[in-house]
Amino acid sequence: MPTGKRSPTSIIAALLLLSACLLAAAAQGAPEGQPPLAEQKILTTTQAVILGVVEGLTEYLPVSSTGHLLLTERIMGIGEGPDQSPARRAQTKEAVDAYTICIQAGAIIAVLWLYFGRIQQILLGLIGRDAAGRRLLFNVAAGFLPAAVLGLLFNKLIKSYLFGPWPVVVAWLAGGLAILAVSWRNRARQQGPQPGRLLDDMTWRMALIIGFAQCIAMWPGVSRSLVTIVGGLMVGLSMTAAVEYSFLLGVVTLGAATAYDTLKHGQLMLQTFDHYSLIIGVVVAFIAAVISVKWMVRYLSRHGLALFGYYRVGIAVAATVFLLAT
Repeated sequence: MPTGKRSPTSIIAALLLLSACLLAAAAQGAPEGQPPLAEQKILTTTQAVILGVVEGLTEYLPVSSTGHLLLTERIMGIGEGPDQSPARRAQTKEAVDAYTICIQAGAIIAVLWLYFGRIQQILLGLIGRDAAGRRLLFNVAAGFLPAAVLGLLFNKLIKSYLFGPWPVVVAWLAGGLAILAVSWRNRARQQGPQPGRLLDDMTWRMALIIGFAQCIAMWPGVSRSLVTIVGGLMVGLSMTAAVEYSFLLGVVTLGAATAYDTLKHGQLMLQTFDHYSLIIGVVVAFIAAVISVKWMVRYLSRHGLALFGYYRVGIAVAATVFLLAT
């Protein structure tokens, strides 16, 4: 896992970008007829911490951060106050959904910090000073392209029909069973981890295939991390290279989604939540993501994905029981 010398420059740059997006959104002014909700304490400090922990721990694990955040919101009853009108409740839900996307910035900064060596290599490639960095930059761009196009085309439909608890449960269960099926098959054939290609040996065709696989994760609960890692293994990357590429591709994909939602809904978030809630969510997500990524890299290199298959099936069953009981 080449990280190079970690520099605070990447963290500062990412925080400045997030701040610029928020300021741009705030500069648009408050919409008429929509008084601030922040005074109603829609999100408590404890809830902000919990959402940050959930986001950071699950963003890069193959378990779906979006699914966990949607379920966490449901359990804590965020934005479901009985004293709110249907219109205000919908406004609050929109703000909460945007909040959970924007605190991804903490997880993004974690990867920028942990993989600063690769980021530096890509930046050198951008200015023509590193041939391997230029190839990696091109491959990350190729992997991002399918999600960028399909995301813009189908974003509204996906949020309308798939951002609910039951689609998440179905995706958790299906993904978990798929992981276990592959793991059991490999065990029966006594197949160990395959060596595979290094990240520097990756081609743009391999990156494009992984990019199309990433589009499957637009269904909440599937897990972007899962499909990109599996996609990397399928095209011949080693487990280490597949995980690293998944992280780097995630920086671009999640960064684009975070910037888009911050610019589009930042004004509503600033009306709905106080600034401390946003800061807490990002900072806690950063810390949790650092811990999660370090553990995940060590674990997958030794044990594979089976554990996450059991976990996905277990949480799908637990979520089903909870949803039927409430």
